[in-house]
This record gives sequence, structure tokens and C-alpha cells, in this order.
Amino acid sequence: MRTGEVGRGARRAARSRGFERGARFGHVVSGVLHLLIGMLAVAVAFGSRENIDQSGALATLADKPGGRIALWVLSVGFVAMALWRVVEAVWGGQSEHARSNSPLDRVKAMGIAAVYVGLSYSTIGFAQGSGKSSGEQNAALSARLMQSLPGKALLIVAALILLGVGGYHVYKGVTRGFRDDLTTYDRTGAGRWIEPLAVVGYVAKGITIVGVGILVVIATVRSDPSQATGLDGALKTLGAQPFGAVLLTCAGAGVAIYGLYCFAMARYAKM
Repeated sequence: MRTGEVGRGARRAARSRGFERGARFGHVVSGVLHLLIGMLAVAVAFGSRENIDQSGALATLADKPGGRIALWVLSVGFVAMALWRVVEAVWGGQSEHARSNSPLDRVKAMGIAAVYVGLSYSTIGFAQGSGKSSGEQNAALSARLMQSLPGKALLIVAALILLGVGGYHVYKGVTRGFRDDLTTYDRTGAGRWIEPLAVVGYVAKGITIVGVGILVVIATVRSDPSQATGLDGALKTLGAQPFGAVLLTCAGAGVAIYGLYCFAMARYAKM
């Protein structure tokens, strides 16, 4: 079979209804993950010592009856979403509602695909009983990079990217830029309940990502990898501030609300 025929076949498969449904399921599993992280944040605010990140959420789910099976299901959703983003990056949007096909959109789609690949890998690890703490892995990687000037420069670049991504989330929530991501937004009454979820969710998630970026900068400047533990470190640092329990509860609620918005995306997202 020729390369062109393989490409056309792959593109037809990417346009199929079944493939789109799989990608929409990816929004559902993303919502579940954000809900779990939000619940962990609230639990830590009231004295729990769990990790408040994806590894903590996955570990918590793995310990529940039927949790390992649920993790395998989640991993399928993450893979489906990763594949959909790869399709967007290579061929652009596949439907009449698709986003624009600018180079920036394609680069962003590939970046999101990489995130979902990482989530799938982590989820499979916990499903197999070999999952590891994201915070510990982040700290270990940071420690290695901090041993050299180029490594420190790479960490600063990563921190700047996190600050940019977090700031973009806040901007998107405040300006309601998420409206462009949704189909039939004006033709249905869905906007009345989706919009508040999106505004709160995007702002809350953006602030937490900014917090992660700030901690990476601080850790690099101080050559202290223990502070570069990712989302867990950012949220626990927030919880250590005056009125930290209240702040951490609010942050957890915001992340959980973003999870609810992900469920709305499963139905209304442009694919």
C-alpha cells in the first residue's frame, strides 16, 4: 500500500463518528481527574496528607474497589484525546465546527497531545501498580538540571512557559474566550450554566499553573529542587499561608469546577 493511500485511510478514520466519540470521552476522563484533584485539595485543607496532583488522584482511585479497572478505562480516554490532538496538529480540525488551522493552533494541539500521552502513561502505571509520585519525579528531574547552567536555563524556560499557559487560562476565563471552543453555544440554553463553570474553572486552573511556574523559578534561583514539585507543591504552599485552609479549599473547588466544565466540553466542544 502506498504512503498516500495510508494517509488518506488514516484521515478517513480520523473523520469517523466513532473516533470523535472517543475523543469526547477524553474530555470526560479529564473531568474525572480534575474532580479528584479538587477533592484531594479540599481533603488536605482539612488535614489529609495526600499528594494534590495527578499522581495523588490516580493513586486514590487505584486504592478503591474496581479502581484498577477504572484506571484502564481512563487511560483509553487519554489516548483517544491524544490521538485527536495529533490529528488536529497534522491535518487541522476535521469537522464543520473545527477551530482555525493556523500554525499556532497546530503547535498548541501537539502540545496538548503530549500532555495527554503523559497522563495516559501515568494512568497505565498506576493501573499496573507501578505508579510514581509526580512531585518526586519533578523534584528528581529538577535536581539533575540544577547541576548545570544550561539545565537551570531550561528550568527557567519551562517556568516561563508555565507562567504563560497559566496566564492564558486566566485571560481565557475572564474574557470568556472559551466560547469559541463550543458548538451551538448561542442556539441552545447551555450557555446559562456552562459559562459560570468555565469562567471559574479557567481562572482557578490558571492561577494554580502560575503558582507552579513561580515555584520553579524560586527553586531554580535557590538551587532547591524540593520546591519544584509541581502542582502538589504549589497547592500545599498555598495551604501554608495565613488562612491557608480557606485558600486551599477555594483552589480545590475551582479545579473541581473546571472538571465539571470538562463534562460540558464532552458534549459541546468543537471537534
